[in-house]
Amino acid sequence: MQDMVAGIAAPVERGLAWLNTFWPAIAATIGVVLAVWVTLHVAQHKRDARAAAAWTGLVWLVPVLGAALYLMLGVNRIQRRARQLTGGGIDAALRAGAEQGTPLQTDQLQALARLVGRLTRLPLTGGNRVSLMEAPTALAAMIEAVDQARDSVFLATYIFGNDAAGRPLADALVRAHRRGVQVRVLVDGVGALYSLPPITGYLRRRGVPVQRFLHSMAPWRMPYMNLRNHRKLMVVDRALGFTGGANIRAGYIQTPARIQDLHARLEGPAVAHLLLSFAADWVFTCGEVLDDNYVGELNAGGVQARGINAGPDADFDKRRLTLMAAIGAAEREIRIVTPYFVPDQTLLATLQLAILRGVRLVIMVPEKNNLRLVQWASLHAIKWLAREGAEVYFSAPPFDHTKLLTVDGHWVQFGSGNWDARSLRLNFEFDLECYDDPLAETANVLIDQRLDRARPMSDADFRAMARWRHIRNALAHLLEPYL
Repeated sequence: MQDMVAGIAAPVERGLAWLNTFWPAIAATIGVVLAVWVTLHVAQHKRDARAAAAWTGLVWLVPVLGAALYLMLGVNRIQRRARQLTGGGIDAALRAGAEQGTPLQTDQLQALARLVGRLTRLPLTGGNRVSLMEAPTALAAMIEAVDQARDSVFLATYIFGNDAAGRPLADALVRAHRRGVQVRVLVDGVGALYSLPPITGYLRRRGVPVQRFLHSMAPWRMPYMNLRNHRKLMVVDRALGFTGGANIRAGYIQTPARIQDLHARLEGPAVAHLLLSFAADWVFTCGEVLDDNYVGELNAGGVQARGINAGPDADFDKRRLTLMAAIGAAEREIRIVTPYFVPDQTLLATLQLAILRGVRLVIMVPEKNNLRLVQWASLHAIKWLAREGAEVYFSAPPFDHTKLLTVDGHWVQFGSGNWDARSLRLNFEFDLECYDDPLAETANVLIDQRLDRARPMSDADFRAMARWRHIRNALAHLLEPYL
C-alpha cells in the first residue's frame, strides 16, 4: 500500500515542481494568447475607436482579468440570441411599413423625418394624441387605465418599486389579471433590485406573468450586466399607450418629492410602435409571442409621431444618429433637458456647429445629480458649449429625471434615453419623436417652468470655478465611454 501511495505521490510531486518552475511562462503565454484574441476581436467588432483602444489597453495591461472582463462586458451576442428566439418574425414586423412622405413645417424637418424613417424602418404616423404629464399624474392615469382594461396590459419598466408608488399599480395589475385580462410585466433584471424584496415576487405570487430582462442568479447565464432594458412602456388593450422617462418609484409621489420626471399618455397609430417594442422584448425574454396588432383609433389627434427603438442589437446607434440629425435640422433653437449629459465628441461637435450657425442652444441639467461621477463629467463637457455661447442652467431640487428635447418649436422627442454612453450604446431605450407645433409649445412651457426655478451657469462662472474642480471634472470625463 505504501509503495502504491509512493508511486502516485512521486509523479504528483514532479508535476508540482515542474509547475512551480514554469508557471510564470505558462501564465504569460495564456495572457498573451488571450490578449491577441481580444485585440483581433475588438478590431473586427468595435465601431468606436476609443472603446476599441480602451479594451485593447486593458487586456494587455491587465492580463487574463482584462480578457475575462471583455468576455463578460464587451462581447455583444444579444442580436444573434434575439433572432434565435424570435425566428425573425419580430424583425420582419419592425421593418413593415414604408416611409410615408407627410408634409411637415420645414424642408429640414421633412429631411429629418425621412432619415429617421430609414433608420427605424417605421412609418411616421399621423392621427395621434400625445398628452405630456408630470410623473405623479402619469402614475395615477396608468393605474386608472389598468383598472379599465378589458383585453390586455403590457408593461415594461426599468425600475418597479415595491413601495408606495409600485404597490398600487401592482394591485391594479393583479385585479386586471383576476378578471381575465392578459397581463404581462417585464422588469429589467438589475432595475428590479432597486427595491428589495423585488415587486416581481409580489406579482408572481398573485399569478401575474412577470419576467426579468437579462436576469439570472447563475453568473455564467448573466454575461450582460451592462446591457440593461431602460425602456418605460405600457400598452392597454392594444389601443392606449404610456411612455416617457419615469420609473415607478415612491420618490415621485412622496411629499416633498425627491424626483420629478415627465411621462406621456398616447393614443393613435404610434401606439403600434410601443406594441412592437414590447412584443420584441417579451419574446426575447421568455419566448412567448404576443398579439402586437394595434386595434385603437386611427385618428385620435393631430400629432405626427414615431417610436425610436435603440439598443446594442440591430437598433445600434439609431438614437445617436437621430439626435445628430435633429440638431442639424435646427434653424432657431434647441432645448435639451436631461439628467445625464455626457455626449461623445461627435455629438458635442454637432452641438457646437449648431451654435456657430446661430442656433440658440439651451441645456438644463440637475444642480445636484444622483450620480456624482456623471455630474463631474457633464460639467467638463458643458463648459465647452458655454464658451461657444450655449445657455446652461442647473435645475433646482428635486432631482429632475426628465428627458426632453425640442427643436424650433416644431419637433419634440422624449422617452427613456439620456445623453450619455450608456443610453447611446449599451441600454435598450425607447423614445418618441413628434412633429407638432402645439405639442412643442406645451413641451416648451414645461421647460420654461423648470427654467424659472433654475440657476444659470455662464462661461464666466465656469472660468471662476476652482482649478481643482476643473481637474476633477476632466478626469471624470476621461471615463465618458463607460458612463
